[in-house]
Amino acid sequence: MAGIKIIKDISAIGGAEIFGTAMSAVFWFYLASQIEPNSYGEIHWFLGIAGLFSGIALFGTANTLTVYTAKKTQIQSTLNFISLSASVILSFIVIVLFPSFYTIDVGIILIAYVINTLAIGDLLGRKQYTNYSKYTLVQKGLTLGLGFSFFYFFGYESIIFALAISYVLHFKRIVSIFKEMKINFGLIKPRIGFIINNYFMSMLLIAAGQVDKIITAPLLGFSILGNYNLAAQVITVMLILPNVFQKYLLPQESTGVKNKKSKILVVVFSVFVTIFGIFVAPILINELFPKFNEAVDAIRIMSVVVIPITISLILESEFLGNEKSRVVLIGTAVLLCSLIIGMIILGSLMGIEGIASSLVIAHMARLGFYLIAKKFSAHIL
Repeated sequence: MAGIKIIKDISAIGGAEIFGTAMSAVFWFYLASQIEPNSYGEIHWFLGIAGLFSGIALFGTANTLTVYTAKKTQIQSTLNFISLSASVILSFIVIVLFPSFYTIDVGIILIAYVINTLAIGDLLGRKQYTNYSKYTLVQKGLTLGLGFSFFYFFGYESIIFALAISYVLHFKRIVSIFKEMKINFGLIKPRIGFIINNYFMSMLLIAAGQVDKIITAPLLGFSILGNYNLAAQVITVMLILPNVFQKYLLPQESTGVKNKKSKILVVVFSVFVTIFGIFVAPILINELFPKFNEAVDAIRIMSVVVIPITISLILESEFLGNEKSRVVLIGTAVLLCSLIIGMIILGSLMGIEGIASSLVIAHMARLGFYLIAKKFSAHIL
């Protein structure tokens, strides 16, 4: 029975992630076939700005909410209030700092990103995997529907606003949480260490996820960024299973449930996915997106990153499930620092191949630190 439940829970998350990522990928791949690499890169640069500032606003991170919700600590409303207040303030700052046609849209999607993270953290913490799948599929479906509609009626410049609207169901979830429980700042103090560690870890991780976009554009231009982001979209598809498994694993680890055999299977799967990315994906890109010819070599290099990311996600779940977030915080800092240094140096010397290589090196550095931390955890944690 336990095995059947595990399969059912992972299937609920996995179905949403697979179909959701597929719908999102269809939209982004189609958009890439319709617009120039320069415009494609410009959109992703502004999304990177919104993502970075949303990370600063998220005092209530997804991991924090997942762990405490799983432990039935009614802290969600308090963390949500702080995070949403910060997101509104930062939205105005973005509008002032980055004046452009996209500015208001970027401010709106910044808040939407925060709402999404808060809602997902609550759903996973409650182990409501079926509801999680519904929210994910609705949001991705709206991405596809609204994205196509806005693109054809208003042009590619309206895409960011369409994406922001797609999180409307998550907003409803946040409202219901505020109705369910009161804001209680007294719950913060005894848990401040774990919350702060997770906050900085999340902020660093989000920065690591967006810094490639932010650095590549001024360093190599929007056209190269467009090629790089197409390659990154392929890697996102390749990482579906590891991301699904991590979402399932964290609340399980938080309540003391281990999944050794499942962990091994996911790592083995990541090896086969990497091989596919190196040899098959570049051929498909050449055939389907001839304007993005510089993405081909980037994909060959970036495919290697699937293996270290998969193992890192598993190790992170183990550390966070035991509320030992300091090692993940340090590991994320290693990732970010390696990424920034590598992209500036290798990107300047080798172009898009240097940017792609620095991504692999940074994730290998983080994994190396995690393995050392696991072996000598008594001294590091």
